[in-house]
Amino acid sequence: MRGVHSAVDEIRRNVFTEVARLAYEGGDLSRVDMIPYKIVPGEVAKHRSDVFLERAIVEERVRLALGMNLQPADEQAPLSARIHEADTDQKYFEEPLVNIIPFACNACPPKQIRITDSCQGCISHPCMNVCPKDAIYLDENKRCHIDQEKCIKCGKCFNQCPYRAISKIERPCAAACGMDAIESDELGRAKINYDKCVSCGMCLVNCPFAAIADKSQILQVITAMNRGEEVIACVAPAFVGQYGKDATPAKLKAAMGILGFSGVVEVAIGADLCTVEEAHDFLENVPEKLPFMGTSCCPAWSVMAKKLYPEFKDCISMALTPMVITARMVKKDHPNARICFIGPCSAKKLEANRRSVRSDVDFVLTFEELQGMFDAKDIDFKTIEADPADGLEEGTAMGRGFAVGGGVAAAVVEAISHIDPERQVNIEYGDGLKECRKMLAMAKAGKRNGYLLEGMGCPGGCVAGAGTIRPVKESAVNVEQFKKEAGSVSTTASPFLSRLDEVLE
Repeated sequence: MRGVHSAVDEIRRNVFTEVARLAYEGGDLSRVDMIPYKIVPGEVAKHRSDVFLERAIVEERVRLALGMNLQPADEQAPLSARIHEADTDQKYFEEPLVNIIPFACNACPPKQIRITDSCQGCISHPCMNVCPKDAIYLDENKRCHIDQEKCIKCGKCFNQCPYRAISKIERPCAAACGMDAIESDELGRAKINYDKCVSCGMCLVNCPFAAIADKSQILQVITAMNRGEEVIACVAPAFVGQYGKDATPAKLKAAMGILGFSGVVEVAIGADLCTVEEAHDFLENVPEKLPFMGTSCCPAWSVMAKKLYPEFKDCISMALTPMVITARMVKKDHPNARICFIGPCSAKKLEANRRSVRSDVDFVLTFEELQGMFDAKDIDFKTIEADPADGLEEGTAMGRGFAVGGGVAAAVVEAISHIDPERQVNIEYGDGLKECRKMLAMAKAGKRNGYLLEGMGCPGGCVAGAGTIRPVKESAVNVEQFKKEAGSVSTTASPFLSRLDEVLE
């Protein structure tokens, strides 16, 4: 589903746009009750059984976009009844961050192997021959069927059928979840096991029913700006190309000034410092003190590693993430500023919610939520005028490369080549949480000793995050081009390195 614009995308983005428009207009916020009617007008439903269900689902998505909790289905209260809870510039994310709207869930069947009508009733029956549980049987027409009570979903029959008449069916949200955190409630609807969830957001962008959403701080960010607060945006390297080819760094900066941001900083400068810190950590600790070292920048990966393999908690680098390093540098220069990290990631909202990070990062928005703010202000990048020289403070090519899978490890190894040219470093990259789990299993078996392990919660890296807009491959190409435009290649050449000790104080 990623990269294919759909009705689900429209619903999600319309919600962000209308919440942003409400915030910018200010005044009586009880008008929030009209948003579902604006997004779902008329009497005829477009996607559901009736228009009332469609509006109820949009209402809950608006509730989450306001940063509020879902309302139980047996409670009857309009959005405006508790809008005061959202009308603040001090609201942190209240867990759970990622939520399933129960009555929006289609109750898709759990994982199953099914034989379709394409079965030709062949006499070879390879599906029957390879089934380890004798779960496949013939009907009176010599067609094959699967006894679901016996089937263990091993997929051997699926791989053997010469007609491809056997299909695998799995909930899209569960298939996308690398933590096996999607379970079923008593009605067969999907629910999240929050003891396992790391808020990567892969379920919410893979649900084809718009039943899953995370909370937002759009209203709170705009409220802070409306009240005259100095709000500085720190933009993750994956931003390039997200808003189209016309959205150059200079135009993006100008557009964000229209939104009300008082400044824009490229988080790649923090990635440069994170790289050098991790390079020193690796050289000092591996293999003498630690068997391996994992990168720190992806919160979904680091939380997953510590949940599933607590014995490895010290092996995940303690280096501050690019988001936190950049925020700290900005706050050193602007002590009264509020910092809004803008990136591709739901899990960054979870990271910013940590008590140790709250003083550094005040708000987190995704690229998609920022698009809602642009739409609310009717910003067209084709018509914006900006001096190309008035862009963002540049990160290095390697720092910008954090946005793509393998980019973090590549940057650390490149930095090590300058710090200790004699040191050879083995690396491995986990592309998505499922691959990260396999990587850690190998490490537990002692087969990754001495390695630098890069973990990314989203397959493809940050350019594939739950809050991105553009197709993953297109975004990866844009990042590579952006790297080529950097003034320096190595993170060790960053002009901000002299500030690393200051940031770590």
